[in-house]
Amino acid sequence: QVQLVESGGGLVQAGGSLRLSCEASRRTFRSFLVGWFRQAPGKEREFVASITWSLGSVHYADSVKGRSTISRDNGKNTVYLQISNLKPEDTAVYYCASEVYDSGKAYYTESQDFGSWGQGTQVTVSS
Repeated sequence: QVQLVESGGGLVQAGGSLRLSCEASRRTFRSFLVGWFRQAPGKEREFVASITWSLGSVHYADSVKGRSTISRDNGKNTVYLQISNLKPEDTAVYYCASEVYDSGKAYYTESQDFGSWGQGTQVTVSS
């Protein structure tokens, strides 16, 4: 399995922005898809965004579309998630996850679509 380490979470005021990072332990993202999920207290884990490593194809949840950007850095084997105009409802533990990419699969938006997970990073948005 891939070891994933998230960072970049913290406390931010509403309207602010954060950039989360997800670094893989080894050079293995090349044939993978990497996703970001979040889980708020008392709620189920939900999909946020994903990116295919080879083509850079991206997909966003409606809740963050237009104010978030997922990107990758080949040299650092790292995927980033930047969210702007943060809202209190964005408060959650954010997780990155990876899976070998199957181009025949339309979407990777469910937790069970991913086999490797990071430990999560807390994002708290104050009003």
